[in-house]
Amino acid sequence: MGVPTPRAHRAAWLRPTRPVGRAGLALVALTGLTLAGPAAAATSHGHRGGAPGRHPAAGPPAVESGLLPWALAAPISRVVVLPAAGGQLVLLGGLTAAGTSANGVFTLNPASGALASVGTLPAAVHDGAGAVVAGSDVIFGGGSPTTVATVQAFAPVPPGAAGASTAGTVIGALPAPRSDDATVSIGRTTYVVGGYDGTNADVAVLATTDGRHFRTVARLRVPVRYPAVAATGGKIYVFGGQAVGGTGQAVDAIQVVDPSTHRVVVGGHLPEALQAAAAVNLGGVVYLAGGSSPVPQAVTAGVGTTVVAPPSSSGLNTVSTIWAFDPRRDRLLVAGRLQEPVSNAGVAVVGGRAWIVGGELNGAPVSAVQMLRPDASFGTAGVAGAGSPYFGTKLLVADRGNNRLLLLDPAMHVDWTYPSASSPPNPSGFYFPDDAFFVNKGKAIITNQEQNETIEEIAYPSGKLIWSYGHPGQPGSAPGYLHEPDDAYLRKNGQITVADADNCRVLVINKNGTLADQIGTTGTCVHNPPSSMGSPNGDTPLADGNLLVSEINGAWVSEYTLSGTLVWTLHPPIGYPSDPQQLGPNLYLVADYSQPGQVLEFTRTGQILFDYDVTSGPGMLDHPSLAERLPNGVIMLNDDYANRMVAIDPVTQALVWQYGVTGHGGAVPGMLNTPDGFDVLAPDGTTPTHPATG
Repeated sequence: MGVPTPRAHRAAWLRPTRPVGRAGLALVALTGLTLAGPAAAATSHGHRGGAPGRHPAAGPPAVESGLLPWALAAPISRVVVLPAAGGQLVLLGGLTAAGTSANGVFTLNPASGALASVGTLPAAVHDGAGAVVAGSDVIFGGGSPTTVATVQAFAPVPPGAAGASTAGTVIGALPAPRSDDATVSIGRTTYVVGGYDGTNADVAVLATTDGRHFRTVARLRVPVRYPAVAATGGKIYVFGGQAVGGTGQAVDAIQVVDPSTHRVVVGGHLPEALQAAAAVNLGGVVYLAGGSSPVPQAVTAGVGTTVVAPPSSSGLNTVSTIWAFDPRRDRLLVAGRLQEPVSNAGVAVVGGRAWIVGGELNGAPVSAVQMLRPDASFGTAGVAGAGSPYFGTKLLVADRGNNRLLLLDPAMHVDWTYPSASSPPNPSGFYFPDDAFFVNKGKAIITNQEQNETIEEIAYPSGKLIWSYGHPGQPGSAPGYLHEPDDAYLRKNGQITVADADNCRVLVINKNGTLADQIGTTGTCVHNPPSSMGSPNGDTPLADGNLLVSEINGAWVSEYTLSGTLVWTLHPPIGYPSDPQQLGPNLYLVADYSQPGQVLEFTRTGQILFDYDVTSGPGMLDHPSLAERLPNGVIMLNDDYANRMVAIDPVTQALVWQYGVTGHGGAVPGMLNTPDGFDVLAPDGTTPTHPATG
């Protein structure tokens, strides 16, 4: 209960906000943390491969971890979060940013962020432990502001009854005052674990089936408060916590409680001392997320660099690592990371996902809501890159503002850079790479240098220049010239297509430099198919041999044959369509190159099936120019002016991965400067996001 609260105070977070900005630094653990995520086939929109609860013998599945695009209207920490009817969460009590205990009870819909006040507790409280007991939401003890023994209950709110205010009741008392405790349920029995009375540790592990009567089933070997607790196989696992007495430091013990034999053993140790983490059982696997540690953590203002963050006044550092617990060896395997590191958060499992609400970042409360779910397509826990949406592949980034190409492995290490000291000099200077795609089974890369007026094919990995078209730095419309070339693709027959934007045409170029076809009239920049088009900026090859074209002027997306015959045309409800992609027979994906940007999935008749439209906060896009759906269903995109690559879960719209520091351009590892294109390369040399190319 280590935060004094001079007075009870009703929580100010009465509603969530549509995404809000949050100050603070996002931390990345120094202890070998890697992000990853492999490829499992997407079936239909929003349904992805990867089966929670099933994992290969090599280890449990890694997790998809996401930051929701909305946040609570005000920060809250040390709140009890429990599952509620209809897939919702119920939030009880907590600690406000003003350092006061809250007595509010709210329901939260994790699908929409809708938060509704449904009642009050008899007494404001924080640092209590909660569980659903005999059909009621129950809080055991806590600080109010001093440590109390009170057991409070709140009757669950029926679906559709939000808005009605109900008062909770006091239903009993613990054998002694206790705060900073944790609970876990096995069957119909709830166990209260850890905590202290404000001075001394309470090592008794209590069992109850009604919240009124308690019996001691075991005693902890290591007295702790703020432990993370979960159960699997009929045993209770107590991860870390803060020592009571002495120096009061975080501990690394993993205590195993067997309620049936009343035995407690120290079965193993955490990779680092940890307190106030969150532990959940998802699909039969226990995951441990976040918490605070005395070990310095690597930090970034937006995910990805390697600066050391200043610790909180307590000397602790907030952790972003997510571990999967292997009970056979009492060890933890890195399974991913939180997008925003937190300790002292509320957590509950609903709909196969763990929802992490609020918490603290180096002692400061946050308003973030995060989710995590096991997904084998994000890798295997303990394998380098676990937690990445492109696990098992490599990611090529056209880092336009730095005039370079980068190849990232799933752990976000740079495997290859072009130009480099080992690559042959480029006679064109390699300036302004707008897009880059692997070709020839991953043996080469085709890239358009938009403001250098060239297209180049570069051997991978040697960096040797294989082929080029255009005159460096010389815009033009005569044969052999380009003006702002965009999206150069290699067709399977060896021809190259490119949207020659400022000439208002799409070219089909033979390898000998001659033109095979042209769509649009040079210099006529209006959407008047099939004779002219308005500044095309995308020309994706389709499986039937046609091209999917986006036009800036008038904001159009159209399908053309190579000879210029219009198949269909559509004006989607966005201001600046960029680089459309085909997802299915009548399903397309396009980015809106605007601020705030959008991502749409639509049909050729204009039906919108998915719309990512976040207008503020960390999920807001700033001129995204290319969005593609990875094989596991996650949408990857380059967020140009935000200087980052991001991945979004279309089901929850959560931000599940990022490389680059939001709003800060740079060239050091972990940073980008106006990334303008990307590609994914599988081990067999295929390019799963654009299979119709060469």
